[in-house]
Amino acid sequence: MAATRPGVAADWIEPASRRVGILGGTFDPVHFGHLVIAEEVREALQLDQIVFVPAAVPPHKLDEVVTPAAHRLAMVELAIAGNPGFAVSRIELERDGPSYTVDTLAELATEAARQAVDREFYFIISAEALAGLRDWREPERLLSLARLAVVPRPGAPLPCSEWLASNLPGGAAAMERVLCVDTVPLANSSSDVRARAAAGRSIRYLVPPVVQSYISDHGLYRSNNQ
Repeated sequence: MAATRPGVAADWIEPASRRVGILGGTFDPVHFGHLVIAEEVREALQLDQIVFVPAAVPPHKLDEVVTPAAHRLAMVELAIAGNPGFAVSRIELERDGPSYTVDTLAELATEAARQAVDREFYFIISAEALAGLRDWREPERLLSLARLAVVPRPGAPLPCSEWLASNLPGGAAAMERVLCVDTVPLANSSSDVRARAAAGRSIRYLVPPVVQSYISDHGLYRSNNQ
């Protein structure tokens, strides 16, 4: 089964993939910042694969209008095509209710057990998001299911060990579950891309050309669609 095969859920991961990175998000739309982070984490941690997991109903965006999942999934598929180290899963798109990361990781762990594979998961999270991890659903269980690959964001540098010891769910004992990866801190954001597209401004060099074409062809993010 090809690594980038679209339309698959938890059972697509090949048994040979032992070290798997998970990059979740709304991907509305996916942009170069996402791709750079994924590639740098894959290389730095020597992962077999990075899985992009588009959220169906982002818990932190329940009151926001989000582009239909079919479009967001299609844009990710286009963006990662040709990179054998990248794949996309609809695991959250096929589950009812808010897309909680801990539920996704639990489902992936169950699938690994079904395959009889001793698989390690690395959940990619920004330093900015890490600061609010205590407010996530079952954060300590999340840390038991996956290591965290923490990446910087502009204005949110990588955390120091003292901060981790004081703020991680589980305290200092959980620090061994955290790996900091000093990626290129690109300032790209999906909200900026949407705003520029809505204003009729260029999004060239912010998203892959195939994603730019998809947005144009489907009339996404125009002012009357917001």
